[in-house]
Amino acid sequence: MTTATEEKKLTAKDFQVPFPNDWCPGCGDFGILNSIQQAFAKLGLEAHKVAVVGGIGCSGKAPYYFPTYGVHTLHGRLLPFAQGIKLANPEMTVVGVGGDGDGLGIGAGHFVNSGRRNLDMTYILFNNEVYGLTKGQAAPTMALGMQTKSLPEPNIQGQLNSLMMAMAVGFTWIGRGYSYNVKKVVDLVVQAIEHPGMSFLDVLQPCPTYNNLHTKDWYSGKDLETGQPRIYWLDETDYDPVIEEGMDEMTLHAHRTAFVAKAHEWGEEIPAGVFLDNRSTSTFLQRVETRIENYRANPPHNRPIADANGKPTADLSKIFDEVRMR
Repeated sequence: MTTATEEKKLTAKDFQVPFPNDWCPGCGDFGILNSIQQAFAKLGLEAHKVAVVGGIGCSGKAPYYFPTYGVHTLHGRLLPFAQGIKLANPEMTVVGVGGDGDGLGIGAGHFVNSGRRNLDMTYILFNNEVYGLTKGQAAPTMALGMQTKSLPEPNIQGQLNSLMMAMAVGFTWIGRGYSYNVKKVVDLVVQAIEHPGMSFLDVLQPCPTYNNLHTKDWYSGKDLETGQPRIYWLDETDYDPVIEEGMDEMTLHAHRTAFVAKAHEWGEEIPAGVFLDNRSTSTFLQRVETRIENYRANPPHNRPIADANGKPTADLSKIFDEVRMR
Protein backbone atom coordinates (compact mmCIF):
# COMPACT_ATOMS: atom_id res chain seq x y z
CA MET A 1 0.00 0.00 0.00
CA THR A 2 1.32 3.46 -0.90
CA THR A 3 0.45 6.63 1.00
CA ALA A 4 0.54 10.33 0.15
CA THR A 5 2.74 12.85 1.92
CA GLU A 6 1.56 14.34 5.20
CA GLU A 7 1.41 17.83 3.66
CA LYS A 8 -2.24 17.56 2.63
CA LYS A 9 -5.08 15.82 4.42
CA LEU A 10 -7.08 14.02 1.75
CA THR A 11 -10.88 13.84 1.61
CA ALA A 12 -13.31 11.80 -0.46
CA LYS A 13 -13.48 14.71 -2.93
CA ASP A 14 -9.87 14.03 -3.88
CA PHE A 15 -11.05 10.67 -5.25
CA GLN A 16 -14.11 11.93 -7.09
CA VAL A 17 -14.43 12.87 -10.76
CA PRO A 18 -16.74 15.36 -12.58
CA PHE A 19 -18.18 12.70 -14.88
CA PRO A 20 -21.94 11.94 -14.94
CA ASN A 21 -23.11 8.72 -13.30
CA ASP A 22 -25.99 6.73 -14.80
CA TRP A 23 -26.73 4.32 -11.97
CA CYS A 24 -30.40 4.13 -10.98
CA PRO A 25 -31.56 6.40 -8.13
CA GLY A 26 -31.40 4.49 -4.85
CA CYS A 27 -28.86 1.96 -6.14
CA GLY A 28 -26.50 0.59 -3.50
CA ASP A 29 -23.59 1.19 -5.89
CA PHE A 30 -23.52 4.83 -4.80
CA GLY A 31 -22.90 3.93 -1.17
CA ILE A 32 -20.14 1.48 -2.07
CA LEU A 33 -18.46 3.99 -4.39
CA ASN A 34 -18.56 6.68 -1.72
CA SER A 35 -17.19 4.23 0.85
CA ILE A 36 -14.21 3.33 -1.34
CA GLN A 37 -13.48 7.00 -2.05
CA GLN A 38 -13.55 7.79 1.67
CA ALA A 39 -11.36 4.77 2.43
CA PHE A 40 -8.75 5.85 -0.13
CA ALA A 41 -8.66 9.29 1.51
CA LYS A 42 -8.48 7.82 5.01
CA LEU A 43 -5.51 5.69 3.95
CA GLY A 44 -3.81 8.70 2.37
CA LEU A 45 -3.31 6.94 -0.95
CA GLU A 46 -1.73 8.66 -3.93
CA ALA A 47 -4.07 8.46 -6.90
CA HIS A 48 -1.28 7.65 -9.37
CA LYS A 49 -0.30 4.63 -7.26
CA VAL A 50 -3.79 3.12 -7.19
CA ALA A 51 -5.45 0.92 -9.82
CA VAL A 52 -9.18 0.14 -9.75
CA VAL A 53 -10.19 -2.75 -12.00
CA GLY A 54 -13.83 -3.40 -12.92
CA GLY A 55 -15.73 -6.15 -14.67
CA ILE A 56 -18.98 -6.07 -16.63
CA GLY A 57 -22.31 -4.82 -15.29
CA CYS A 58 -23.48 -1.75 -13.41
CA SER A 59 -20.73 -2.04 -10.79
CA GLY A 60 -18.13 -2.74 -13.48
CA LYS A 61 -18.33 0.95 -14.41
CA ALA A 62 -16.91 1.99 -11.03
CA PRO A 63 -13.33 2.55 -12.32
CA TYR A 64 -14.64 5.53 -14.33
CA TYR A 65 -15.51 7.32 -11.10
CA PHE A 66 -12.01 7.46 -9.59
CA PRO A 67 -9.11 9.77 -10.61
CA THR A 68 -6.79 6.76 -10.35
CA TYR A 69 -5.63 4.25 -12.91
CA GLY A 70 -8.67 2.27 -13.96
CA VAL A 71 -9.44 -0.64 -16.25
CA HIS A 72 -12.86 -1.79 -17.47
CA THR A 73 -12.19 -5.43 -18.33
CA LEU A 74 -14.10 -8.33 -19.86
CA HIS A 75 -16.94 -10.25 -18.25
CA GLY A 76 -15.59 -12.24 -15.30
CA ARG A 77 -11.96 -11.38 -16.04
CA LEU A 78 -11.21 -8.53 -13.65
CA LEU A 79 -9.30 -10.64 -11.11
CA PRO A 80 -6.56 -12.00 -13.43
CA PHE A 81 -6.14 -8.53 -14.92
CA ALA A 82 -5.87 -6.96 -11.45
CA GLN A 83 -3.39 -9.60 -10.34
CA GLY A 84 -1.26 -8.92 -13.39
CA ILE A 85 -1.05 -5.25 -12.38
CA LYS A 86 -0.01 -6.17 -8.84
CA LEU A 87 2.62 -8.66 -10.02
CA ALA A 88 4.05 -6.16 -12.50
CA ASN A 89 4.21 -3.38 -9.90
CA PRO A 90 3.99 -4.61 -6.28
CA GLU A 91 3.96 -1.02 -4.99
CA MET A 92 0.55 -0.34 -6.52
CA THR A 93 -2.59 -0.52 -4.40
CA VAL A 94 -4.89 -2.68 -6.52
CA VAL A 95 -8.65 -2.93 -5.92
CA GLY A 96 -11.00 -5.06 -7.98
CA VAL A 97 -14.69 -4.09 -8.11
CA GLY A 98 -17.44 -6.13 -9.70
CA GLY A 99 -20.88 -7.65 -9.38
CA ASP A 100 -21.97 -11.01 -8.01
CA GLY A 101 -22.84 -12.30 -11.47
CA ASP A 102 -19.54 -11.12 -12.93
CA GLY A 103 -17.39 -12.56 -10.14
CA LEU A 104 -19.24 -15.72 -9.10
CA GLY A 105 -20.80 -16.72 -12.43
CA ILE A 106 -18.52 -16.59 -15.43
CA GLY A 107 -15.67 -15.35 -13.22
CA ALA A 108 -15.90 -18.15 -10.62
CA GLY A 109 -12.82 -19.99 -11.87
CA HIS A 110 -10.70 -16.86 -11.50
CA PHE A 111 -12.21 -16.30 -8.04
CA VAL A 112 -11.02 -19.76 -6.98
CA ASN A 113 -7.47 -19.34 -8.23
CA SER A 114 -7.19 -15.81 -6.81
CA GLY A 115 -7.78 -17.26 -3.36
CA ARG A 116 -5.12 -19.95 -3.90
CA ARG A 117 -2.48 -17.35 -4.73
CA ASN A 118 -3.13 -14.95 -1.83
CA LEU A 119 -1.77 -11.96 -3.70
CA ASP A 120 -1.81 -8.69 -1.73
CA MET A 121 -4.86 -6.97 -3.23
CA THR A 122 -8.56 -6.39 -2.52
CA TYR A 123 -11.67 -7.63 -4.29
CA ILE A 124 -14.97 -5.88 -3.51
CA LEU A 125 -18.14 -7.67 -4.64
CA PHE A 126 -21.27 -5.59 -5.26
CA ASN A 127 -23.97 -8.09 -4.25
CA ASN A 128 -27.59 -7.36 -5.21
CA GLU A 129 -28.48 -10.94 -6.29
CA VAL A 130 -29.36 -9.94 -9.86
CA TYR A 131 -27.71 -9.08 -13.17
CA GLY A 132 -28.73 -5.43 -12.99
CA LEU A 133 -27.40 -4.24 -16.34
CA THR A 134 -29.09 -7.00 -18.38
CA LYS A 135 -32.65 -6.77 -17.00
CA GLY A 136 -32.51 -8.59 -13.67
CA GLN A 137 -31.72 -12.25 -14.30
CA ALA A 138 -30.89 -14.31 -11.21
CA ALA A 139 -27.25 -14.02 -10.14
CA PRO A 140 -25.41 -16.88 -8.38
CA THR A 141 -26.11 -15.28 -4.98
CA MET A 142 -29.91 -15.48 -5.40
CA ALA A 143 -31.59 -18.24 -3.38
CA LEU A 144 -33.25 -21.23 -5.03
CA GLY A 145 -36.97 -20.54 -5.53
CA MET A 146 -36.68 -16.78 -5.08
CA GLN A 147 -38.72 -14.80 -7.62
CA THR A 148 -38.11 -11.10 -8.08
CA LYS A 149 -40.34 -8.97 -10.30
CA SER A 150 -37.80 -9.34 -13.11
CA LEU A 151 -38.14 -13.16 -13.23
CA PRO A 152 -41.06 -14.82 -15.06
CA GLU A 153 -40.57 -17.93 -12.88
CA PRO A 154 -38.80 -18.68 -9.58
CA ASN A 155 -35.01 -19.07 -9.67
CA ILE A 156 -34.27 -22.66 -10.71
CA GLN A 157 -30.62 -22.78 -9.56
CA GLY A 158 -29.07 -23.15 -6.12
CA GLN A 159 -27.49 -20.25 -4.24
CA LEU A 160 -23.75 -19.77 -3.97
CA ASN A 161 -22.52 -18.66 -0.53
CA SER A 162 -19.74 -16.21 -1.41
CA LEU A 163 -18.25 -16.14 2.09
CA MET A 164 -17.96 -19.93 2.26
CA MET A 165 -16.47 -20.06 -1.22
CA ALA A 166 -13.89 -17.39 -0.34
CA MET A 167 -12.83 -19.30 2.78
CA ALA A 168 -12.66 -22.62 0.96
CA VAL A 169 -10.34 -21.34 -1.80
CA GLY A 170 -7.93 -19.46 0.46
CA PHE A 171 -8.81 -15.75 0.77
CA THR A 172 -7.07 -14.64 3.95
CA TRP A 173 -9.35 -11.70 4.80
CA ILE A 174 -13.10 -12.01 4.36
CA GLY A 175 -15.70 -9.39 5.22
CA ARG A 176 -19.27 -8.36 4.53
CA GLY A 177 -20.72 -4.86 4.43
CA TYR A 178 -24.04 -3.21 3.69
CA SER A 179 -24.14 -0.37 1.18
CA TYR A 180 -26.47 1.85 3.22
CA ASN A 181 -24.07 1.88 6.17
CA VAL A 182 -21.27 3.83 4.53
CA LYS A 183 -19.34 4.43 7.76
CA LYS A 184 -18.99 0.70 8.42
CA VAL A 185 -18.09 -0.08 4.81
CA VAL A 186 -15.36 2.60 4.87
CA ASP A 187 -13.77 0.86 7.86
CA LEU A 188 -14.03 -2.52 6.15
CA VAL A 189 -12.43 -1.27 2.93
CA VAL A 190 -9.58 0.24 4.95
CA GLN A 191 -9.01 -3.06 6.77
CA ALA A 192 -9.21 -5.04 3.53
CA ILE A 193 -6.59 -2.88 1.81
CA GLU A 194 -4.29 -2.89 4.83
CA HIS A 195 -4.42 -6.68 5.11
CA PRO A 196 -1.24 -8.24 3.62
CA GLY A 197 -2.92 -10.82 1.43
CA MET A 198 -5.96 -11.48 -0.74
CA SER A 199 -8.97 -9.67 0.73
CA PHE A 200 -12.61 -10.27 -0.18
CA LEU A 201 -15.36 -7.84 0.81
CA ASP A 202 -18.92 -8.83 -0.09
CA VAL A 203 -21.17 -5.76 0.10
CA LEU A 204 -24.91 -6.42 0.26
CA GLN A 205 -27.01 -3.85 -1.58
CA PRO A 206 -30.54 -3.28 -2.84
CA CYS A 207 -31.32 -3.11 -6.55
CA PRO A 208 -34.33 -0.76 -6.64
CA THR A 209 -35.03 -1.55 -10.29
CA TYR A 210 -35.12 -5.37 -10.36
CA ASN A 211 -34.89 -6.85 -6.84
CA ASN A 212 -38.18 -5.98 -5.14
CA LEU A 213 -37.72 -8.59 -2.38
CA HIS A 214 -34.46 -7.66 -0.66
CA THR A 215 -35.01 -3.91 -0.58
CA LYS A 216 -33.75 -1.14 1.67
CA ASP A 217 -36.88 -1.58 3.80
CA TRP A 218 -36.30 -5.34 3.98
CA TYR A 219 -32.72 -4.90 5.20
CA SER A 220 -34.07 -2.33 7.69
CA GLY A 221 -36.41 -5.00 9.09
CA LYS A 222 -39.61 -3.05 8.48
CA ASP A 223 -41.45 -6.31 7.75
CA LEU A 224 -40.44 -7.84 11.10
CA GLU A 225 -42.52 -7.67 14.27
CA THR A 226 -39.50 -6.35 16.14
CA GLY A 227 -38.83 -3.66 13.54
CA GLN A 228 -35.12 -4.25 14.12
CA PRO A 229 -32.67 -4.04 11.19
CA ARG A 230 -31.64 -7.41 9.83
CA ILE A 231 -27.98 -6.37 9.62
CA TYR A 232 -25.96 -6.67 12.80
CA TRP A 233 -22.22 -6.12 13.19
CA LEU A 234 -19.73 -8.72 14.35
CA ASP A 235 -17.46 -6.15 15.99
CA GLU A 236 -20.31 -5.51 18.45
CA THR A 237 -20.30 -9.19 19.51
CA ASP A 238 -17.66 -11.51 20.97
CA TYR A 239 -16.90 -13.06 17.56
CA ASP A 240 -13.13 -13.29 16.90
CA PRO A 241 -12.07 -13.46 13.21
CA VAL A 242 -8.30 -13.47 13.76
CA ILE A 243 -6.16 -16.52 12.99
CA GLU A 244 -2.69 -15.94 14.36
CA GLU A 245 0.44 -17.71 13.18
CA GLY A 246 1.20 -20.80 15.23
CA MET A 247 -2.36 -21.50 16.43
CA ASP A 248 -2.90 -25.11 17.49
CA GLU A 249 -5.25 -27.33 15.49
CA MET A 250 -8.02 -27.31 18.11
CA THR A 251 -8.13 -23.50 18.13
CA LEU A 252 -8.08 -23.38 14.34
CA HIS A 253 -10.99 -25.82 14.21
CA ALA A 254 -12.96 -23.66 16.61
CA HIS A 255 -12.37 -20.58 14.42
CA ARG A 256 -13.42 -22.44 11.27
CA THR A 257 -16.57 -23.72 12.95
CA ALA A 258 -17.50 -20.23 14.13
CA PHE A 259 -16.88 -18.86 10.63
CA VAL A 260 -19.13 -21.47 9.02
CA ALA A 261 -21.93 -20.74 11.48
CA LYS A 262 -21.80 -16.99 10.84
CA ALA A 263 -21.47 -17.41 7.07
CA HIS A 264 -24.75 -19.36 7.02
CA GLU A 265 -26.79 -16.92 9.11
CA TRP A 266 -29.48 -15.34 6.95
CA GLY A 267 -33.07 -14.27 7.39
CA GLU A 268 -34.18 -12.18 10.34
CA GLU A 269 -30.54 -11.66 11.37
CA ILE A 270 -27.66 -11.13 8.94
CA PRO A 271 -24.11 -10.72 10.28
CA ALA A 272 -21.73 -8.18 8.74
CA GLY A 273 -18.19 -7.13 9.48
CA VAL A 274 -14.93 -9.10 9.45
CA PHE A 275 -15.49 -12.87 9.26
CA LEU A 276 -11.86 -13.91 8.79
CA ASP A 277 -8.47 -12.27 9.33
CA ASN A 278 -5.87 -14.96 8.65
CA ARG A 279 -2.40 -13.69 9.43
CA SER A 280 -0.63 -17.04 9.21
CA THR A 281 -0.47 -17.63 5.44
CA SER A 282 2.35 -16.36 3.24
CA THR A 283 1.54 -14.01 0.37
CA PHE A 284 2.17 -14.85 -3.27
CA LEU A 285 4.82 -12.14 -3.55
CA GLN A 286 6.70 -13.65 -0.61
CA ARG A 287 6.66 -16.99 -2.40
CA VAL A 288 7.85 -15.42 -5.66
CA GLU A 289 10.75 -13.77 -3.83
CA THR A 290 12.01 -17.18 -2.70
CA ARG A 291 12.54 -18.02 -6.38
CA ILE A 292 13.45 -14.60 -7.80
CA GLU A 293 15.66 -12.89 -5.23
CA ASN A 294 15.65 -9.43 -6.83
CA TYR A 295 11.94 -9.45 -7.66
CA ARG A 296 10.96 -6.74 -5.17
CA ALA A 297 13.97 -4.57 -5.99
CA ASN A 298 13.52 -4.94 -9.74
CA PRO A 299 9.89 -5.85 -10.51
CA PRO A 300 8.66 -6.28 -14.10
CA HIS A 301 7.39 -2.70 -14.48
CA ASN A 302 10.96 -1.42 -14.02
CA ARG A 303 12.46 -3.65 -16.69
CA PRO A 304 12.85 -2.36 -20.26
CA ILE A 305 11.07 -4.44 -22.88
CA ALA A 306 12.63 -2.77 -25.91
CA ASP A 307 15.71 -0.73 -26.83
CA ALA A 308 15.77 2.81 -28.26
CA ASN A 309 14.94 1.43 -31.70
CA GLY A 310 11.94 -0.54 -30.47
CA LYS A 311 13.69 -3.90 -30.70
CA PRO A 312 12.59 -6.32 -27.94
CA THR A 313 15.24 -6.88 -25.30
CA ALA A 314 14.01 -10.32 -24.28
CA ASP A 315 16.37 -13.14 -25.26
CA LEU A 316 14.27 -16.17 -26.22
CA SER A 317 17.09 -18.14 -27.82
CA LYS A 318 17.29 -20.69 -24.98
CA ILE A 319 13.57 -21.38 -25.22
CA PHE A 320 13.79 -21.85 -29.00
CA ASP A 321 16.77 -24.18 -28.55
CA GLU A 322 14.73 -26.36 -26.22
CA VAL A 323 11.79 -26.72 -28.59
CA ARG A 324 13.73 -26.91 -31.87
CA MET A 325 13.17 -30.16 -33.77
CA ARG A 326 16.44 -32.04 -34.22
